[in-house]
Amino acid sequence: MHISTDIFVWIAAALTLCIYSFLYKDNPFYKFAEHLLVGVSAGYLLVIEFNNNLMPNLFMPLRDGFGILLREHRFGGELAAIVPGLLGLLVLARLLPKGGWMSRWAFGFYFGAFQGLAITGSMQAYIFAQIFGTFVTNGNPVFSLVLFKDFGLHPGLGPLVLAISGPIMILGVISTLTYFFFSTEHKGFVGGVAKIGIVFLMVGFGASFGYTVMARVSLLIGRIQFLLSDWLGLIS
Repeated sequence: MHISTDIFVWIAAALTLCIYSFLYKDNPFYKFAEHLLVGVSAGYLLVIEFNNNLMPNLFMPLRDGFGILLREHRFGGELAAIVPGLLGLLVLARLLPKGGWMSRWAFGFYFGAFQGLAITGSMQAYIFAQIFGTFVTNGNPVFSLVLFKDFGLHPGLGPLVLAISGPIMILGVISTLTYFFFSTEHKGFVGGVAKIGIVFLMVGFGASFGYTVMARVSLLIGRIQFLLSDWLGLIS
């Protein structure tokens, strides 16, 4: 047993125990660690945003633009950065008791511009690419009679999975979309397809939940390993 002498390891271990103390009940130690995490994260993100966005996109262009204005007595294109800068300041007008209405201009411009710029990319990423990915994988159609022919010539679990996975995926996509199609009453054939979609939805939700549980368990194992190895030295 070799307990760590690193003060930062002790701090990390103490904060870890404070967080897991919530398993007993809500307590001041957990609240302290929670507020510390939120505060440090907010401060870190503020510094990142300032260095990665405000500096290169606002302050540096304005500095160069005013430099050109003072040296050459002309307006450079860099001064155009003052427009988004002013819009950003208008967002902060929400903090003013009587000036909050001015922030609506900035929010309106932001949401309108974002919708106009994002609609093309969203259509490509969330509609066309998804449709293409449903029917084609690795440049080959997911439903191919060649795969069933290969399974007939070489019976086995691997060829069977390759042959039926494509049709199952297509059936799952179509039946799931049918379940969310409310313009037609879910009776008869449409109702049957919608029920199949429910099965695929439950399988998808279950897999997602299982993946989430595995991720959380992995985090727990990592913290326990840190406590027993890096902090207490009980395991190597």
